[in-house]
Amino acid sequence: MNDPRRRAEHRALALSVLVPGMNGTTVPTWLRTAIADGLAGVLLFAPNTPSLETTRALSAELHAAGPVLVMADEESGDVSRLQAAGGSSLAGAAALGAADDVELTRESGRMLGRLQRAVGIDMDLAPVLDVASEPHNPVIGVRSFGPSAEVVSRHGAAMVQGLAEGGVLTCGKHFPGHGDTLVDSHLSLPTLDIPVDTLRERDLPPFAAAAAAGMDSVMTGHLLIPALGSRPGTLEPAVTALVRELPGGEDLAIITDALDMGAVSAAGLGEVCIQALEAGADLLCLGHTMGRDDEAQFELAVAGIVQALDAGRLSPEQLAEPQRRIARLRERAAAHREQAPREDLQEIVTELEQLGARAARAAVIARGAVQRTGQPVLLDVRRRVNQAAGRFTRSFELAVQSRDEQALIGPDLDLAELPEGAAVMVVCRAPVTDAEEGERLRAVLAARPDAVVIHTGTRDSAPAHDALVLTSGAGRANAEAAIALILDGPREEGAA
Repeated sequence: MNDPRRRAEHRALALSVLVPGMNGTTVPTWLRTAIADGLAGVLLFAPNTPSLETTRALSAELHAAGPVLVMADEESGDVSRLQAAGGSSLAGAAALGAADDVELTRESGRMLGRLQRAVGIDMDLAPVLDVASEPHNPVIGVRSFGPSAEVVSRHGAAMVQGLAEGGVLTCGKHFPGHGDTLVDSHLSLPTLDIPVDTLRERDLPPFAAAAAAGMDSVMTGHLLIPALGSRPGTLEPAVTALVRELPGGEDLAIITDALDMGAVSAAGLGEVCIQALEAGADLLCLGHTMGRDDEAQFELAVAGIVQALDAGRLSPEQLAEPQRRIARLRERAAAHREQAPREDLQEIVTELEQLGARAARAAVIARGAVQRTGQPVLLDVRRRVNQAAGRFTRSFELAVQSRDEQALIGPDLDLAELPEGAAVMVVCRAPVTDAEEGERLRAVLAARPDAVVIHTGTRDSAPAHDALVLTSGAGRANAEAAIALILDGPREEGAA
């Protein structure tokens, strides 16, 4: 197309549905220009948010460039962007589900929303509404409130209400349900070969409950459900149709899971963006940019959509409803921003820590005799990277160090040289299904069978051992509750 005006219109339409990531902690020129030209949103990841004050400054800079939605994957627990370095102050979904105190979940959501609002986040891509029916799921696990649709429904709705009360927009994920898979969609495409009736009875109720509670948007997941069609959920019109059946579904914005993920990336970013819009998506999440040219990745997506508009494969009319839903999100976000006072971030964190401790203590359980005395020794056999959470935090290390500066910590400790009577603790997440992690754990237990195993994954995925602590997560609150249980013993009923 040689008409410059039409070309500019098509570029503006492309920008209006895109949510890129960015490198660094200040707004690059290309992104500032895109925001001024109508970009829908920006998704922040841990490298963009090394501290709360840095996040607050970055969000202010983004908002100053134009009416953009600033988003984050802030689930708390294992997946935290705002507290990635030291671990989340909150215990995470699985611990909240295990504690099964709906008011605690709602208040946790309110404080988490308040923290995000205080640092300028408009929209939280949470909560996770997947039912954790497969305990060995490599990517959902403790990000879910649990294996029961009823529990996930109650706590998912409470978290939506709490986050909204705290001042952020919400996004339930990963529709229509990613909890029953053994493949990580960051790496390849999972297939969920179940009847539609099972999906409706087990996986969809939490999304319906959250929608009824006021959820603002839904994130579709990269999983193939043959009973619905031949495409991944993010690219499948039948999945969009199911979203529209939810309470208030016609107004729910649909945002895709990151379109750079291995499950869908083979076709190329531009083509995948086109297919997602053809399927009925409203917002296209482009994913993280770490180690990549952020501007080049963004321009691939823009070029794909513009070419489809130029060729008539997409029409401006197709993007009218997405723009209506996005405008609705912007109006709500602007109202939250206008009402938000400037708050003391440390005061909010302190309240979060108190809530996190309550949930983590209620959720942590011991199997066998786990109390230990002696010099603390901590070994962590988990893999270094989890695709959703990013690099593992130092939460357990920090929890031990805060109690004993002389503690022995590290993956390379000589097991034969550990002192007699030491309180040996070994942290794991998926030793049953992760061969490398399982081998590391067995090596530690062969040398020190008296070690306490701290399992951070789902309860039903724990390894067999006679001294086992189940944390239901790996956030800082989970770590502190586990270490206290081992070194101090069980808390007395009613202890503060």
